[in-house]
Order: sequence, then C-alpha cells, then structure tokens
Amino acid sequence: MVEVKRMLAMTGLLTLTGTGGCGKTRLALEVASELIGTYQDGVWLVELAPLSEGALVPQVMASTLGVQEQQGLPPLQSLLDALGDKEMLLVLDNCEHLIDAAARLTVALLSSCPRLRVLATSREPLGVTGELGWLVPSLSAPDTPQSPTIEELGGYESVRLFADRASSRHPGFELMSENAQAVAQVCARLEGIPLAIELAAARIGMLSVEQISDRLGHSLKLLAGDGSADHRHQTLRAALEWSFELFGEPEQILFRRLSAFAGGFTLDAAESVGGRVGIDEEDVLELLSMLVDKSLVVAKENWETGARYRLLEPTRQYAREKLRVSGEAEAVSRRHAEFFLALAEEAEPELKGPRQVEWLDRLETEHDNLRAALSWALGRAIDLGPRMAGALCLFWYTRGYLSEGRRYLEAVARSDVIPATLRAKVLDGLGWIAEPQGDYERARAAYEESLELYRSSNDKTGVANVLGDLGSLALDRGDYEEATSLLEESLTLHRELGSKEGVIGILDSLGVLASAKGDREESIAFLSEALAVSRGIGNVRRNATSLSNLGITRLVHGDPEQAMVLLEESLALFQEIGDSSNIAIGLMYSALAALIKGENERVEALGQESLDLLQKAEDKQHIADCLEILAGGAGAQGRTQRAARLWGAAEAVREDIGVPLQSEARKLLDPYLATVRSSLGEVAWQLACAEGRAMMPEQAIEYSLSAEKPILPPPVARHLGEVSATLAPLTRREEEVAILGSV
Repeated sequence: MVEVKRMLAMTGLLTLTGTGGCGKTRLALEVASELIGTYQDGVWLVELAPLSEGALVPQVMASTLGVQEQQGLPPLQSLLDALGDKEMLLVLDNCEHLIDAAARLTVALLSSCPRLRVLATSREPLGVTGELGWLVPSLSAPDTPQSPTIEELGGYESVRLFADRASSRHPGFELMSENAQAVAQVCARLEGIPLAIELAAARIGMLSVEQISDRLGHSLKLLAGDGSADHRHQTLRAALEWSFELFGEPEQILFRRLSAFAGGFTLDAAESVGGRVGIDEEDVLELLSMLVDKSLVVAKENWETGARYRLLEPTRQYAREKLRVSGEAEAVSRRHAEFFLALAEEAEPELKGPRQVEWLDRLETEHDNLRAALSWALGRAIDLGPRMAGALCLFWYTRGYLSEGRRYLEAVARSDVIPATLRAKVLDGLGWIAEPQGDYERARAAYEESLELYRSSNDKTGVANVLGDLGSLALDRGDYEEATSLLEESLTLHRELGSKEGVIGILDSLGVLASAKGDREESIAFLSEALAVSRGIGNVRRNATSLSNLGITRLVHGDPEQAMVLLEESLALFQEIGDSSNIAIGLMYSALAALIKGENERVEALGQESLDLLQKAEDKQHIADCLEILAGGAGAQGRTQRAARLWGAAEAVREDIGVPLQSEARKLLDPYLATVRSSLGEVAWQLACAEGRAMMPEQAIEYSLSAEKPILPPPVARHLGEVSATLAPLTRREEEVAILGSV
C-alpha cells in the first residue's frame, strides 16, 4: 500500500495489473480509503465489470459522480465540464474488457482536469501516455520441497489466509505438524493467488488438506502444456476448474447460468433465470447456498429487501465460458431478458404512483442487468428490447440517463420489424428524452413520426397523447400559437374518447400556457375546469396536481392568500396518498407562497422539509428551486450573506444540470435578491455568491439546514463503498510530501 501511494503521487494514472483473483480491487480500495482525507472533492469508485458496452463508460462515471447531462452536450463533455478543476481520485475498477473505452475516457479526463488522478485495475495496462503500471504480486508462499515447521509456515501470507478461511469454514481445523506439508503444497501450487486459496479453503470439512493438495496437483498438470497464457492465469483457472468439477450437476448448471447476471441478483431472479431445465425452481435456494459456502458466490444480507448475490468477476468470466460451451447461453440470456422486461413493465405504471421513489430505486439497483438485457435483446429480431426500452423511458427521464436512454431508443427507432403501435410508443418516449436535452428538432421529428404511426393504426388515445406532447414542446419553444392549436386539438380528442385523465392533463397544460401569455383569467378558467374534472372522477393525484397548478397561477398573478389555500389543500392530498416526490414539490411551493405573504419563519421550515425529501429523491432541478426560495427568505429576514451564498449554490446546481430558472419564478424572487444585492454592495455580493457556487449540492443543503455561521462547511468524501470521512485541508504538494514521507 505504501508503494502504491508513493507511485500514485508521481502520476495522473496508476494501473494495478495482474491476473484475476490476485487482489487488484481489494488493494485499490484499501489504498483509496486511506487517501480519502487527501482529496478535497472526494474519492470515487467507478465499477466497470457489469458493463458490456464501452459506450456506456462515460454515462456510468457521470452517474456515479452525480453529474447531470447538460442540454446540447454529449455525456463526456458534461462530465469534463463538471469535474473541471476539482481535486479528486477516481478508482476505475475492472477495465480489461473495455480497455479502449477506459483508455479514451482517462485521456480526456487527465487532459481536461489537471487536479484529478486515476487509480485503475486491469489485467493489462491501459496504454495511455504517462501511465505508470504496478503488477500486484501474489501472497508469499512456501517454495521449498522440504517439510516446513509451523513457525516457518506462519511467516507466509498465503498460509495465514488459508488457515484463517479454513478455520472459519470448519472450526475444527488447525494448522499443525501433521498437515503442514499439505498446506504448504496447496499454497505453493496455487502460487499465493488469494481467490484460488479461498476456493481451496472452502473445501475443508468435505476434503482433508491432503486430498485438496492431491486433486489440485492433477488439475494443474492438465493446464501445464499451454505456454501461451500467463502462468498465474493458468493457476487460477485450474483452481476454478477443480472446484467446478467437484460440484454435482445441478450446482454446475446453476453456477454457469448465474453468469448471465450483471452487477448482482436476487433470489427471485436466480430462480427464474437459473431454474427450469435440469433444476427445479424450489431447489435454487439450496443450490445457491452451496455456491455461497464454496466462495463462488458472494451474498450481502439486507433485512428489508432480502439478500443480494453476485459472482466475483473472475468466477463470472469462468462461468460465462462454461455457459457458452454448454450450448444454452441463448436460452439463458432470453430468460434473463424476459425477467427484467417483466420488472420494467411492472415498474412503468408505478413510476407515476405513490411508490415512485421505491420503484426508481429498484430499477437503479438492477440498472446493470437492464443494460445487459437490452444489449442482448436489441441485437435480435424480437420485441423484448423495444418493449423494455418503451417501459424504461420514464426511468431514464426521471433519473437523468438521457443520453443512455436516447441511444437505446434511437436503436429501436431504426428498426422496422416491430409493431407500429410499439414503434410509436418508443418514438414518443424518444421525444420526451430529446426535449430536455434541448434537441427540439429531434423531439419534434420523433413526436410527428409517432403521431403518424398512431393515426395509421387508428389509435386515437395515442394520437391524443402525442398531440399533447407536441403542444407542450411548442410551449417550451415559446411558440404559443402552435401550442394553443395542438393542445386544443388534443383536448377535443380526449373529450371524444371520454378520457378524463387526458382531459385534465391538457387543461392543466392550457392553464400553464395562458399564464405564460399573461392571461390570468383564461389560465384560472382552464385550471379550475381541470380541478372540477379531477374532483368529479375521484382521482386524488390529478385533483392534487390541478390544485397545485391553480395555486401557482394565483401566486404568480398576485393572489398569495388564495394561492396558499389551494397549495395547502394540494399538499394534504399528496400526503394522503404518500406521493413523496409531489409532497416535496408541494412543500416548496408552499414555502414560496409563505415568502410572498411575508411569513418568513414558515419559509425556512417548509423549505428545509422540502429539501430533505428532494435530496433523497436526487431531484436536482427542484433542489435549485428550493435553495432560491430559501435565499429569498433569508434576504427578507436581513440575513444577506446567507441569501447570497444560497443563491450562488442554486446557480451552481442549475449550471450542472443545464436548466435555467423559469421566468415566472424569477419575477417573484428578483425583488428579494435585488434588495440583498443592494444591501451588500456589488463586491460583497459577488464574493458571497462565489462561496455558494463553490459548494457541492450536499454542502449547500447542509448549509441551508444549519443555524448558519458564515463559513463554508468542510467538504466530505463520498462514494467509496461505505467509507466516508471529513477531508483534511491539505494542498496537493502537502499530500505528496505526506505520502512520500511515509515511505
């Protein structure tokens, strides 16, 4: 660890290389956790093992770092802009299967981000100019043919690992003179490779050490003739082969089928994908437990959601080979895709319901499996991929995976072998994704093609929905005349269909449009009608949404008293159905109404409660809105420094996500900020804003919730497993001196 830290201080990129199972990841994580206090902007782990496509590497890194895409920019550029001059360490784990993509990304990062360093793990170097490589050695192992003493054996790292794991598996095991020679032979034959030793030790209790040594000897001889491969790779493969051959047939079948999963899996998923031919689903739990006991599958307990399992990457690669040889890879991949299609389609309606955050989190947990299923399905002339892409549109939109979702949707849109209505749905979803990216032309083209397909299929519901989407797009573009025409056409069709849900949505959009045009009376009329229809059908969510829209319009047009009544009624309904996302937004709008009414203490209480929920939902756009409202509240109380810092923090979040402050909100907030700016003076205003802009979103939220001292909260390290610590305020040179001084 000291050597790795010393070398890392000398370069922008250090790559730990070595065969699978030698401990590259473990070493990188241990080193990184010790360096958390060294990097002002944190130490971050980016896991590449679950990915099958190099094109996803920038998106995965951006997601890990919490970087939102900016309108009109590719994900890589958004990432580079966000990282800029930040001082951080990135750990890129398991690069070997995406070596070119990892290398390109690393070059771009190191070229654009001078204070960033990368610690990579790979079976081979990335091949980047300036890269330093460090070969991870095996654990020390006996190499003498003579029988060592117990004391001598205790000096070898591999022996200590074997003894520790063997005794934990079988409490009766003890290193003694009777088994010393056999233990020495096992560790020598496995060349000190940690994973191989784990696999061997897991057999204690079923086999004696002497039996393990003898069987390993035969397995290693089988592969000794292949001189082209790395010798340690042969050793690990032999250990895996030996362990695999000791399985019964059902264990072998399940083990190779589990390689279809990327990033982990649940018991339900294992039963669905791993069961059927050759294995009964009810037997999967017992077989899975056996694989866990033998160190080939890792289990992580969770009392709320149940255990989650995964194969270590070297064992997954080996199991994948076995699956290909078995001839059932295609069938298993299809079952994997079918399972995750069912999950995506079950989640789709829930993403608009009271359990939205729960289902978003569930899809997030399975994101790597969804990616793997999509990549497999989209390469085949079947409807699994298009159906999954259509079902995931709202997930991609809500969680900000815009470029990733668009890439899949564009691939589906190019296909001409799917049913017209499914293609229309995918194109409609493509419009949703392209619109917030600022690509209005692509959004419009996708909507129009979708509309044509729905019309040719005589799907009037689809036609009505897409007309509404085109109307909303025209509203976003500021074309109020076209927006009015499209929304009114959509409204007429929804009324003909008797689709009261659709009618309410369009009336709400027409109300927002009228408000944007400055027509207060028309806006209130549309929104009041939407509210009446919502109440008539007993749809609590629609009722709450219409109340909220009407309340905001009343607020914008100078009626804060009535606005507060409507907003509080809306909030109560959202609380009744447990819609956490809209509860957070409702609290935020109530805080804005309290600000306009001059109820400054309520502004802070409501805003802080909203921020707590928004942070859990990772809703950055509304976090920025809420920070601006709290800035207005602080200004109204005469806390000018706090107001300027919060405003600066909100500006930084907006730049990060590429979403500007809406004109109507600016109209309400500008008077408060103008007063603060005048009170502070231009120099003090700019300085305090800059302090706010320097905060990360988490720091800004912490600051907004604090009793306030005019000091920036200390940065914190994030996202390295479960490790977190307060960062020490070291300069880059101080870090290097500290590391070098420890050698």
